[in-house]
Amino acid sequence: MLSATLFLSFAASALAARPFLNEPDTGSVQGASANWLARIDDALAGFAANRTLPPLENIIGLPDFEWAARNVIPIKNYTYYRNGAAGEWSYRNNLEVFSRFRLRPRVMVDITNIENTLNTTILGQNFSAPFYISPCARADYAHPEAEAGLVKAAAAGNILYMPALYAHLNIEEIAAARPENGTTFQQVYLNANDTATAEIFKRAEAAGSKAIVYTADSAADGNRHRALRYGVGSADSSYTPSSWEYYKKLQTMTTLPIIIKGIMTVEDAQLAVDNGAPAIVLSNHGGRQLDGSPSSLEVALEIHEQAPGIFQKIEVYADGGVRYGADALKLLALGVKAVGIGRPMMYANAYGAEGVLHAINILKKELALDAGNMGVADLKKIDASYMKWNSAASNGWYSR
Repeated sequence: MLSATLFLSFAASALAARPFLNEPDTGSVQGASANWLARIDDALAGFAANRTLPPLENIIGLPDFEWAARNVIPIKNYTYYRNGAAGEWSYRNNLEVFSRFRLRPRVMVDITNIENTLNTTILGQNFSAPFYISPCARADYAHPEAEAGLVKAAAAGNILYMPALYAHLNIEEIAAARPENGTTFQQVYLNANDTATAEIFKRAEAAGSKAIVYTADSAADGNRHRALRYGVGSADSSYTPSSWEYYKKLQTMTTLPIIIKGIMTVEDAQLAVDNGAPAIVLSNHGGRQLDGSPSSLEVALEIHEQAPGIFQKIEVYADGGVRYGADALKLLALGVKAVGIGRPMMYANAYGAEGVLHAINILKKELALDAGNMGVADLKKIDASYMKWNSAASNGWYSR
């Protein structure tokens, strides 16, 4: 029998040797008469060689947008979106963790109405689907219209958009670009300067934001090696004091609900409930802050196993690594109310609003198809009975 130490050594070696696929090896059919499949690189190689974006009809999944952006926009700009902390193990885990958890599909269920059940509410606001565009800065690195493409597409697709405080366009410019039917929650970084905080809150309120998203997982600068090589590090580079007492103070400084983004343990999720937070976001900042931090799926599972009542007491959202409808369904099954999509929307914005809307529609369709194949007749009734996991999977020993 192998000793535990030897087993762990073998497992670590296997994980280190296993290649990481930033995009899947699914490929695309080459011509009407072709009878073989090729990798994305082969299928769209001509566009990469000419540094041109493939037609949107050639973009069939969210990972395709990253491939297109990486081959067309300047490498420095792409790196700003793509980078993660240190060795990027948390970035990698965010993507791969979904493959370690299995679904439990049911059959003989009438799922023909599933597309009509995707609609949801987020803090009382009505949307067409249980996902939103996460806060991401510098949309101008993909397209000259910058965040205007994101806010216009979100409104066209009737989903929530959370603009970043360090966006290229300021709060007022994003509000001006937002169609009348659009809804935004303003993301913020805050420090101990109450005057500056009050001004940010006032601007968000005046711009018509329906909530504040307070990013709490960025107390220190991210240790981003890839970003530093291209001079595109974090926009929030200071040590930031924070506490639950400070959060209670913030609640008195605005009439808007304040969501806490960056919850990574069941203990902090419970403290958010205890301190009156209306909602939280399970997030490790896209793997950009602390390498070794858990994925949102792992945190959702921790809450489900140790304190499932949290999902009923407040609204819980989650982001990080979602690239397919099935990924989002695993989070929703555990009790997450809405799922954030960050990098894929930034890559899609290389096409402007049209590309972002295409990404939104792709994910809506995948949600419906995958839910139907799971035997979920009403997406609002999905629960953990559709998920399967064990201690080995939740500790990361399974992989693609």
